[in-house]
Amino acid sequence: MTCWFAMSATETDVLRLSNSSASPRQLFASVWECRELITTLARKEFFVRYRRSSLGVLWAAGLPLIQATVLSIVFSRVVRIHTSTSYPVFVFTGMAVWTYFTSTITAGSTSIVDNSGLTNKIYFPRAVLPLVQARANLYGLAINILIVFALAIGFGDGLDAHILILIPATLLLVLLCSAAVLTLSALHVYFRDIRYVVQALFTGLLYLTPVFLPLQRYPSALRHVVLANPATGIVQLFHYAIAGGAADWGHAVLISGAWTVALAIAAVYVHCSRDRVLADLL
Repeated sequence: MTCWFAMSATETDVLRLSNSSASPRQLFASVWECRELITTLARKEFFVRYRRSSLGVLWAAGLPLIQATVLSIVFSRVVRIHTSTSYPVFVFTGMAVWTYFTSTITAGSTSIVDNSGLTNKIYFPRAVLPLVQARANLYGLAINILIVFALAIGFGDGLDAHILILIPATLLLVLLCSAAVLTLSALHVYFRDIRYVVQALFTGLLYLTPVFLPLQRYPSALRHVVLANPATGIVQLFHYAIAGGAADWGHAVLISGAWTVALAIAAVYVHCSRDRVLADLL
């Protein structure tokens, strides 16, 4: 039997305990009421992460830039890759998405367990904690997108009206990652192996995501696997927004959207039915 806390509108000082699961509407309402808490914790999470480093928040862009530079040098010398934009711009665009995707899911999937000391002291929806990670990493994503703009202009590619596609592309990226961490963080309370499964998965998933290699350059035997990757459609959409070129992202985006919907349904179910129980298992 699960429990759900609710604050009465007429009894503001009384915390009522119900033995029924929360409805999706109650879950959304409680998370919305905590939006300022999410923003505050996200800002703290991002800036504290780089507080004692010499370069500070520049590391949020520095690490993806270093990775993109290495990949660009290696793959441009090993194979000749033709893209609709300069190859370094192509790679860094993909790295901007990949960095947000991996950092959010890696930290967010363990956020409820990692913050057990906080959740045992005061009540708030446990869904807040994974959402903090999705919100905090938006700062780094914004910095990386600005660098992509600078690189595109610097390499002579320029920017056009396609950059407006970044708005729905970013929204889809945030929704996908939020749904994923909401689901995984709840599962991690029950199965502490989730942390290691996620780390192992990301070890090889980079090479099955069109970050440094266009989708059409993958062998036909692997292309269906790459398309099934939930990040592929979003990376393709970002590439199209920055470089234009062939609009071959439609099918991949539909698959990313399907992943987002499926994970969102799972997240709503598990947090509606298990929110109070999660604290008891920490």
